[in-house]
Amino acid sequence: METDKREYLHSLISRLIKEYPAPKTTLYYRSPIQLLVSTILSAQCTDERVNNVTKKLFKKYKSVKDYANAELPELEKDIRQTGFFRNKAKNIKNACKMLIEKFDGQVPNTMKEILLLPGVARKTANVVLTSAYGIIEGIVVDTHVKRLSQRLGLTRNDNPEKIEKDLMDIVPKNKWAQFSFLLISHGRKICQARKPICSKCILNDLCPSRTNANKHIEVTV
Repeated sequence: METDKREYLHSLISRLIKEYPAPKTTLYYRSPIQLLVSTILSAQCTDERVNNVTKKLFKKYKSVKDYANAELPELEKDIRQTGFFRNKAKNIKNACKMLIEKFDGQVPNTMKEILLLPGVARKTANVVLTSAYGIIEGIVVDTHVKRLSQRLGLTRNDNPEKIEKDLMDIVPKNKWAQFSFLLISHGRKICQARKPICSKCILNDLCPSRTNANKHIEVTV
């Protein structure tokens, strides 16, 4: 069974790497604080829309201090298009205030510290640590990773933290960051939420959830 899991995962990863040779976050950023803000804004919002919003946002708010000192109604207006803008604005402002008070205005580079920031759960923390600092402490679990992990039989869970643990238990650690972005890329292009394009999927013969699948591959932990 363990051999089957390893072979299955090796096949999944190998095929995805051939299809998406340089997977990475599509959020626009030039600094850890910009990535932190973008990732907070990306909750329940597409990266494309976030990038459209941050084009102007990053010109207006150039430092942690700018966000910390922002008037909430104004910040809410500036990020309104990303949805849930009141909570997001509050979290961004309060997170930046904490960065000034506890971290000398710098986005921390450890999981323990970054999770102290308002509005930051493991998904956001993993994105920032992985993409801004090259520090791999976990696996990013966004809506795409959740959906594909379930469809591919890699987890039975719905909770993102439990899904992350399931994936960390079976995916080699040196593939954690890459694996997330591979699933995200494939989820956007092929394995979409409402209408997965199974006929064009490079994982079609492996996937237990494919259209007209006649067998179920069990690889969950």
